[in-house]
Amino acid sequence: MGINHRAGRRFWAGLLAAGVVCAFGVAVAQEQPGAPAPPELATQRDVNLSPDQMLTQARSYMPGMEQGAGAVRKQLSEARQARDVVKVLCLNDKLNQIDVAIRAARERLPNLELAAGRKDTDQARHEFTVIQVLRDRVRSLVAEANQCIGEETGFIGDTQITVDIDPTIPDDPSNFPDDPLISQPPTVSSPTQ
Repeated sequence: MGINHRAGRRFWAGLLAAGVVCAFGVAVAQEQPGAPAPPELATQRDVNLSPDQMLTQARSYMPGMEQGAGAVRKQLSEARQARDVVKVLCLNDKLNQIDVAIRAARERLPNLELAAGRKDTDQARHEFTVIQVLRDRVRSLVAEANQCIGEETGFIGDTQITVDIDPTIPDDPSNFPDDPLISQPPTVSSPTQ
């Protein structure tokens, strides 16, 4: 009974230690200096806007979304010119997701216009909320695209190799004698004769 009790205490102590280490790791990861801040996501939706105000605001989101896509396209073009395959793959993936979100927002805009024209507040609020979520997704993807790392970032400067040979090594084979003794190989004769 005493052994099982000790094993249980060790298990819980280990679990607690692992939890503390994980919590510390998350805290350190969140406080990295120089790391870009995550994009601000709209946490409180504008529920008191009229359908016309929602439409105006939704239309104002589109240029910012397009601007974010343009910035990622420029990074992708530069990565292609640098022939950085790793960065090209990362940026291309983010840009595809951004384009899908922008296309979805454009498709939702006419639905919002119809709802605003009918003064259907519930439908307008629904379409407006979807467009806000898509705008937030684009912002998040642009921030992720800025984190894409390429091949060249792993190396700083030219690689240099330095070789040191220990002088205390006996019989260094790299030092050949100046006057080597060369013997003539024996002549080959037929074993049958």
